[in-house]
Amino acid sequence: MAQREAGFDHWADYVTLAIYFLVVFSVGIWSIFRSKRNTVFDFFLAGRSLPWWPIGLSIFASNIGSEHFIGQAGTAAVTGVAVVVFEWNAIPCLLALGWIFLPVYIATGVYTMPEYLNRRYGGQRLRIYLTAVTLIIFIFNHISVDLYSGAIFIQQAIGWSIYTSTFILLGVVAVYVLLGGLTTVIFTDAVQVIVMLLGGIVVCIMGFDRIGGWNQLLVKYMNAIPASANASNNTAHCGYPPDDAFHIFRDAGGQSYPWPGLFLRTSIAGSMWFWCASQLIVQRALAARSVTHAKGATLLAGVLKISPMFLMVIPGMISRILFPDEVACATPEKCMEVCENPAGCSNIAYPKLVLEVLPPGLRGLLLSVMMAAVVSTLTSVFNSASTIFTLDIWRRFRKSATNVEMLIVGRVFVVFLFVIAVLWMPVMSSSQGGQLYQYSASFIGYFQSPACAIYLLSVLWSRTTEPGAFYGMLLGQVVGVVRFVLDFVYPAPGCGEVDTRPVIVTGIHYLYFAVMQAGIAAVSAILISLLTTPPTAAQLKDATYWSARKHLSVGYSYEADKKDEAENMELTAMNGQHYGTDTESEDTPGEGLNSKETIVAKTESKWKHYLRIICGLTSEDTPSDTPGKAGASATNSPNRGKVGGEHPRWQPVVNVCAILLVGLLMFLYGYFA
Repeated sequence: MAQREAGFDHWADYVTLAIYFLVVFSVGIWSIFRSKRNTVFDFFLAGRSLPWWPIGLSIFASNIGSEHFIGQAGTAAVTGVAVVVFEWNAIPCLLALGWIFLPVYIATGVYTMPEYLNRRYGGQRLRIYLTAVTLIIFIFNHISVDLYSGAIFIQQAIGWSIYTSTFILLGVVAVYVLLGGLTTVIFTDAVQVIVMLLGGIVVCIMGFDRIGGWNQLLVKYMNAIPASANASNNTAHCGYPPDDAFHIFRDAGGQSYPWPGLFLRTSIAGSMWFWCASQLIVQRALAARSVTHAKGATLLAGVLKISPMFLMVIPGMISRILFPDEVACATPEKCMEVCENPAGCSNIAYPKLVLEVLPPGLRGLLLSVMMAAVVSTLTSVFNSASTIFTLDIWRRFRKSATNVEMLIVGRVFVVFLFVIAVLWMPVMSSSQGGQLYQYSASFIGYFQSPACAIYLLSVLWSRTTEPGAFYGMLLGQVVGVVRFVLDFVYPAPGCGEVDTRPVIVTGIHYLYFAVMQAGIAAVSAILISLLTTPPTAAQLKDATYWSARKHLSVGYSYEADKKDEAENMELTAMNGQHYGTDTESEDTPGEGLNSKETIVAKTESKWKHYLRIICGLTSEDTPSDTPGKAGASATNSPNRGKVGGEHPRWQPVVNVCAILLVGLLMFLYGYFA
């Protein structure tokens, strides 16, 4: 474990940390008072009024968590640069989000990704199923892993107990999520990204200074062999860096990131779901004021995804060079001595580098970086989880729920998530720290690959039917769950030990298995779709890329589109559970989620008055509690369409920038090939 004496022992570290909290809280309070929070539309989608730059920063911040600084740096310390493909392949996925998926989501007027499947196919089972899967991923992966790894870093740096660190993190998160809504989360995320970039660059520069620069990195990393590796006199080269450590394209049949599986898994067979169809990312893009701003946000996030090479990967490799005996320990006995984990100590690479190398004051900056990574991810996850629960679960059972009720329910659900996170801490504490990043990557991978295939078919193939999408996704994820269980029942053997695991585990690399899952889901969905009744024209209206292309037109404003009302009424009748019935509208309580009806002033108790202020619901602009009008259509609701299209001046600019970004990515791949 990192030496305690290298932790926070100087007043400058605490001053730096205090400045970080002061800046973040100031921005948070400013955004809370400037943002509108009185409707579901404002609270969960920021009124679809935000510019591109804070959204782009928030998309990046929502993805980068403490497991990246802990797990990804540790993986780079052991295997080299190939792990950066998980970050760089996000760039084409982000461009696909801006240019293909977002126009569809905006045209259909959805708030959540499960809601899109309901809008695309009708019925409720796909919506409920995906809602349950998304919440499981949020609770048992994003929240648990980020909270635990962030608390561990604070524990090592300051010496607080794991639970004290946890409650501090949850307290910071609660201020933004419970009071501010999506607008506050996005603007505070923007500050967190600036802190992460500045702090991470400082660590990288100082690390390079300690080892002598890039050329010395190439030489010294390959010679960073721990003494325990030589002492063990083994033939398996335990503790040795791989020969292809600085290559991205590795042996297709090897066990260290085979390149076909790596590139397919991090693009169309897996990661595209996270970037193009997960609530965590898409909800931020839907807050943009226009299609052009949404594209600009994805471009900015794509540019920032280049930075993990310098924020996590290279620092992790530098840490191995400086501390080979600790970070790259080769025997279970040595690893137990260093970090009390016989599986390996690679996860201490980043904290070790920060606490041992940086001078007083800068250590506080890097704890601020870790806090920024944790808080930005947790605020985004809690906000997205409450959005899904409120709009996809609560409103299903409370079709007449008012805006006031849904806003309160969303906040109460966040408190429930806080409790679950604390109760889950002992489980995370008992798990091996060396498997934390593997736990996160495999958990998401085995669930998201089938969902990726289904969303691609839903957006790009009009013939996909509801039974095909449902059973295709279900079959692919059942196969993934089986493999996920086997991975934990049969853990990988230690270096030099005989591998006795079953063939399904040893014979198929987990990256290839994710590709197989996506293939199983896609083939099953296609076959079942061809054997079932095709979707109607009303179901397909604006729900595929081909039918939503008109929203890419220059100067288009969805607010002005009032045509095809007959088709919308037909869709309303077919999907009554989603869009409303003869007496009420599930998605549009109070004649649309953005209704501004003035209520009759009346005397209310003080506690209710202060509750309304905290929740952003003043008596002047509280939405009406009356149900929507008969036959109200969510698609035609003014609040759902108030978003601009392509700006005639900036449309060619964002297109050119996208081409340049792809060119830069190709150069990076060529350099590290």
